[in-house]
Parts: sequence; structure tokens; C-alpha cells
Amino acid sequence: MLSLIFITTGIIFNLLGCIGIIRLPDTYNRLQAATKCVTLGCCSILFGVVLHFGLNDAGAKALVAIPILFFGSTVAAHALIRGTYHFGIKLGKKSVKDDYKEAIK
Repeated sequence: MLSLIFITTGIIFNLLGCIGIIRLPDTYNRLQAATKCVTLGCCSILFGVVLHFGLNDAGAKALVAIPILFFGSTVAAHALIRGTYHFGIKLGKKSVKDDYKEAIK
């Protein structure tokens, strides 16, 4: 039962991340939605798999995949955002402050 709660929570986070990718105004916000929601969603689903199957083959693989997914997606998102910024993609019109521009100085 607890595994179904984690899997359902992961599916909801993935759905919200996909909606965020469609609805948010600029590249930076879209990457934020993709990274945060989808990473948490996939990690929740994998943890639900661990709870459901235990520590047999499927559960062990899911347990190993959680930190790989968590750290890999955050590093990849940072690299994508940094490359996008250096490539010259502008912030959205409603963006108030550019913290990265101030950090480079």
C-alpha cells in the first residue's frame, strides 16, 4: 500500500512537471519545472518500486538508480541553464532580477 502512495505521488509530480514545461514562459522556468518535478517524481516512483519488490533484482536496481538520477539530472540541468545563458537566450519578459548576471561580475 505504501508503495502505491509513492508511485502515485511520483506520477503526480511528473504530470505537474510536464504541465510546467508546456505552460511556463521561458526556457529557464521550463528547465526548473523539468528538473525539480520530474526528478522528484521519478525518484518517488523508483522508491515505490523498492518498497513493492523489496531488495531483489528490480528493487536493488531502482535503489541504485535513485542517487544516479538525482545527481545526474541536477548537474545536467545546471549545465543546460548555464549554456543557455551563455548562448544569449534572454529571460522572460516578466522576470524581475537576473542573479546570474550579478554573480559573474
